[in-house]
Amino acid sequence: MSSPILSAPSGELATAIRGIWWLLSREDWTHDGQRKIDPTLGADPFGMLSYTSTHFAAQFMKRDRIEDTGNQIFYSGQNNTSAVGGYDAYFGTYEVNEQTGKVVHTLIGSITPANIGITVFRHMRVNGDQLMIQLETTTPGGEPITRTLTWKRMN
Repeated sequence: MSSPILSAPSGELATAIRGIWWLLSREDWTHDGQRKIDPTLGADPFGMLSYTSTHFAAQFMKRDRIEDTGNQIFYSGQNNTSAVGGYDAYFGTYEVNEQTGKVVHTLIGSITPANIGITVFRHMRVNGDQLMIQLETTTPGGEPITRTLTWKRMN
């Protein structure tokens, strides 16, 4: 398998993404079709995402998160945030390019201080009550991957 191909932009993304979203899946694929599991959040994390007209907030948590903070995995791939101890949370502003379907997120706050002020890029599409987000990032070893997140509208 590999990452799904996103449909063409609809031209109405800025309006379509507004609301609250629940994470259905989060998958990482190498360019040669190998699935990779993110060591910080695991293969099937929980997640919530919200968009207003100008701001967003995101939270992710590893399903089997434990209290042991001695062996926390921490890394930041290119074009991505850093999770701490199986948890990642951040918020900020965003801008949509309707022609390309690319969304630029600028982080104002984060659980990880190093994330504050960074800008990350996401390709996004909404189809009914489903939101697909794709981004190019890297594994902890620096291998390029495509991450695809599938969300379901909650409101």
